[in-house]
Amino acid sequence: MTFANGQNVIAIVGGTVIDGNGGPPIRNGVIIIQDNKISEIGRKSSIKIPSKAKIIKATGKYVTPGFIDSNVHLSLYGRGETIVRYEHKNESITLEAAQLQLKHGFTTVRDSYGSLLPLMHIRDAIARGDTIGPRILVAGNIVGWGGPYSISFSLIREKDLTIFQEQFNDFITQGSGEELMDMGPNELKIAINNYLDLGPDFIKYGGTSHFSSPIMIGFSPRAQEVIVEETHKRNLIAETHSTSSEGLMISVLAGIDLIQHPEVLSTEMPDELINEIAERRIVGAMLSNTITGAAWERHLKKRKKDSKKVSDSEVNNRRRENLNKTSAELRAEIRASGEMMEIRRKNAVKLIVAGCIITIGTDNYLGAAPEFRRNKKYENQAFGIGSVIATEGLVELGMTPMEAIVAITRNGAIACKMLDKIGTLEVGKYADLVILEENPLNNISNIKKIHQVIRDGKIIDFETLPYERIFSSPGRGHAW
Repeated sequence: MTFANGQNVIAIVGGTVIDGNGGPPIRNGVIIIQDNKISEIGRKSSIKIPSKAKIIKATGKYVTPGFIDSNVHLSLYGRGETIVRYEHKNESITLEAAQLQLKHGFTTVRDSYGSLLPLMHIRDAIARGDTIGPRILVAGNIVGWGGPYSISFSLIREKDLTIFQEQFNDFITQGSGEELMDMGPNELKIAINNYLDLGPDFIKYGGTSHFSSPIMIGFSPRAQEVIVEETHKRNLIAETHSTSSEGLMISVLAGIDLIQHPEVLSTEMPDELINEIAERRIVGAMLSNTITGAAWERHLKKRKKDSKKVSDSEVNNRRRENLNKTSAELRAEIRASGEMMEIRRKNAVKLIVAGCIITIGTDNYLGAAPEFRRNKKYENQAFGIGSVIATEGLVELGMTPMEAIVAITRNGAIACKMLDKIGTLEVGKYADLVILEENPLNNISNIKKIHQVIRDGKIIDFETLPYERIFSSPGRGHAW
């Protein structure tokens, strides 16, 4: 095979290739990368390695597509003290978070809520090759929500805001806030297109409010159809955040492509809804990192500890006679018991068993700056490692290791509407790959054991990432 002058050629030789489609691995495989795309793939015996290729010896190692997280929050979007102190470093912090994702093999991430303008700046800088990072797709605001200091996002009344909070809400929403819920179809169509003109890669809208109690429907069925239709006209993904079964069903019937954390509902998901999601081939980006692993173990430990406390009957004996518990008290007891977490886990298992298209959507987020934290942030939602934990969680919830790899590669590419370009190792696709030291099919945790990351045909010196540490700590590279 002859390559034109100036083209870079890499040959990954001798590894076991797990292509992301879910079929049998290719033993003693070869992948030829020409510039930024895969030009050949197959068994070593069937491929001639170009004489001038850079050889990466992968014997005894395992090659997968680059991993994809479908729901991260790389930028600053809340926490007053942190915003005031670090707003001028929003872009640098965004890049730091993105590079931590790449460090752990996540070559593509979808940022489904945050500061649109800084996010697009970093997205475009990486795409131009000005800096190193994963491929980033951004949504900016969750359409219909009013920013971090609003009723729809955090139950904060507008009349109680400072001018700084009002300005920051506007910075986040960029004209796509709560005012859109008041609009009729024609006016809403204009507003959605004005927001799309700013340059987001997909639209995420509030099918309900942010929280689970009280649950408020965001847009009417007719309004949701407008949002989805206008987004689809631009060949982009339309997705929702909905926290009730009825709210989510409205969005499903409106024609959405993806549901962020579909398992996060206030009640067990009805079979009718699961069947609709499965039949319509809607992607579910699951928060598996919050309902498995150490998070689940903490829940079980707390539940066991709570069971040894004073019984409910003894508590009632100390209450005034004939004083029934209020609905607010009952809801508080449900929250304290962790029942909502158990509902989420049941829903996650039901979605997997039903054969829905599942990927991970971790909600990895910045949160408060380290100096403003009373306690260290749990790893399960830290950049990079949180995505690994989510993948391990899929196996805990019932997937095989192969199914989990498909979930974070091929299914992630479907979530990006980029399956023709990324997500599997096939000729003509972008060369996003991870080379692992040990077999992830034997133990999914082996996705932590990275030998090499290649993003868009470039070998990444992942040990040097992130280039600038602002929130993260050195060492393992993910402590916050």
